[in-house]
Amino acid sequence: MKEKIHKYFNRYVEFNRDEINEFYSKIKIKTFDKKEYILKEGQICNNRYFILEGLVRSFYTDYKGNEKIIQFALENWWITDTDSFINQIPSFSSIQTLEKTTVLILNKKDLETLYFSNTKLERLFRMISEKTLIAIQRKANFYLQMNSKDRYNLFTTQFPIFAQRVPQYMIASYLEITPEYLSEIRSK
Repeated sequence: MKEKIHKYFNRYVEFNRDEINEFYSKIKIKTFDKKEYILKEGQICNNRYFILEGLVRSFYTDYKGNEKIIQFALENWWITDTDSFINQIPSFSSIQTLEKTTVLILNKKDLETLYFSNTKLERLFRMISEKTLIAIQRKANFYLQMNSKDRYNLFTTQFPIFAQRVPQYMIASYLEITPEYLSEIRSK
């Protein structure tokens, strides 16, 4: 597992073995069953989660009681509720597994300690945060300006793994279309 992390980190910033070992000394590894909550709405998010194996979703429930999916994450992706994590306020969203999922858990206090001892790590997480922000902006700029059919086609082209592993009704929620209409799009 250390080798996997080392390889992942080195995609962004070059880390030596000692730096990886220092990072590894601060993390925990946990496996969650399918449909288990990693974070529930209203809890304060004290951790960043790196998906080693599995698939998760981040979502909230609107005032009508409908689940609205914000994000999916799978192997080699980080997920957290950033607002709750940074500002230490109750989470607006939940993070739930869609498959049996194993994650690395890095808590806020340990991450701050690592930032202080190794500026490369701070640079790494800045780069990851920038990529996350870009993804959010792309969703807002592209998906929400397209019709439903084009959104679905773009999603399945850009993220074929998600299209295969995520239930269709959840993809519909993420793309902000009804499951019935998604079914109609897929049948054409």
